[in-house]
Amino acid sequence: MNVNVVNQQGICRVGMAGEMTIYTAAKTKDALLLAMADCNEIEMDLGAVSEIDAAGLQLLALAKRCAEETNKPLQFVAHSQVILDTLDLCNLAGVFGDPVVLTSGQN
Repeated sequence: MNVNVVNQQGICRVGMAGEMTIYTAAKTKDALLLAMADCNEIEMDLGAVSEIDAAGLQLLALAKRCAEETNKPLQFVAHSQVILDTLDLCNLAGVFGDPVVLTSGQN
């Protein structure tokens, strides 16, 4: 999992790319928490996530919880098809509270 953070005046755009799985969870968690500590607002781009499992879902939940506890706005954007499918399968789309945009050809 690659985590790319661009901080522009306290607003962080966090790009997630690759597998968000048990095999990458510890390293990804550290990178996410570090990014969130340095930001006043976070936009997490999930468009390049190629695989996600329960550990990856836990990372998303952790990010949301940390943002709520520190009163920092967090948005998940550009959900990859893998993310959309997993949120749908687990009935979690509403839990994260972000709008999910389906493009033509997606269910």
